[in-house]
Amino acid sequence: MRFVARRLAFFLVTLWAAVTTNFLIPRLMPGNPAIAMMARYRGRINPAALHSLEIAFGVDNHQSLVSAYFSYLGNILRGRFGTSLTFFPDAVSHEVLQALPWTLALVGVTTILAFVLGTLIGLLGAWRRGGFLDSMLPPIFVITSAFPYFWLALISIWLFAIKLHWLPANGGYSIQTNEAWTWAFISDALRHSIMPALTILITSIGGWILTMRNNTISVLSEDYVRMARAKGLSPWRIMWTYAGRNAILPNLTGFAMSLGFVVSGAILVEFVFNYPGVGWMFLQAVENQDYALMQALFLMIIIAVLTAILVADAATALLDPRTRDQQ
Repeated sequence: MRFVARRLAFFLVTLWAAVTTNFLIPRLMPGNPAIAMMARYRGRINPAALHSLEIAFGVDNHQSLVSAYFSYLGNILRGRFGTSLTFFPDAVSHEVLQALPWTLALVGVTTILAFVLGTLIGLLGAWRRGGFLDSMLPPIFVITSAFPYFWLALISIWLFAIKLHWLPANGGYSIQTNEAWTWAFISDALRHSIMPALTILITSIGGWILTMRNNTISVLSEDYVRMARAKGLSPWRIMWTYAGRNAILPNLTGFAMSLGFVVSGAILVEFVFNYPGVGWMFLQAVENQDYALMQALFLMIIIAVLTAILVADAATALLDPRTRDQQ
C-alpha cells in the first residue's frame, strides 16, 4: 500500500507540474492564435471581434494569469481545449478524437508487436546462444534499427507502390471509400497501413531483441538458474519462469514509455505516408502556430506517458517482490 501511495503521489505531482508548464509556455510566447489567424488571412477586425477570437482560442488577455489558470484547469476537466486554428472553426477535442484512433491502430499495435516479437527472439537467441537464430536475426534487426524512418518509408513507397503496384502509396484510405464500419473500409484501411506498420516494426524491433538477449545472458549466469537446472526442472520451465521472467523486468519501463509515446504518433512516418494520425496533426499544429491544438496534444502525451509508467511500476512490483520490499 505504501508503494502504491508513493507512486500515485509522484504521478499527481508530475501531472500538475506538466499541466502548469503546458499552460504557461504558450502565454510566454509572443503573439497568440487570434493574431496569427488575422495575419494568415490579412484581415482587419475591430477590438471586440479580436477579443471574441481570443476567448474562442482560450487566450483571453483581459483575464489575470491566476484567473486564466483556473479557467484552464476547469476546461481541461470538462474536456474543452478551445478552437483549432488549423481546422477552424472545429473544436480541438473533436479533431484529436478523429485522429487518435488512426495512430492507436497503427503505432500502438506495431509497438506492442515489436516488443513481443523482439522479446521472444531475444530470449530464444540467448537461450540457444551461438545457434542459427542467435547468429542471424539479432544482427540483421540491429542493423535495420539504425535505418532512418523516413528513408525506409521512401524506399518502401518506391518499391511496393511505384514499381510493383502492390500497395497504396499514401493516405489512410482511398477517397472512393466511404468512412464507415464496413468490411470494404476496414480492408482498405488495412492495406494503407501495411507499409507504415512495416516501417515502424523493422526500425524498432532490433532494440528489443538486443536488450532482451543481453538481459537473458546475464540472468542465465545467476545462482537461482543453476539451482533450477540442478533440481532437474524442464528447460522450457527454466527459460520462461526463471530466465525470461527476470530478464524482462528492465524492459518494462522502456516498453511503458514506448506505449505512452504511441499517442504522439510516428511523426516522420505519418508525414511521409500522409497518414491521418496524431503525428501528422502535430506537425500541422506547429506549422500553423495552433497553440490550442499543441497544448491538447502535449497534455495527451504527458498523461499517456505518466499512466504507462505507473502501470509499468505496478507490473514490476507484481513480478519482482524485491521492489516492494525496498520501498
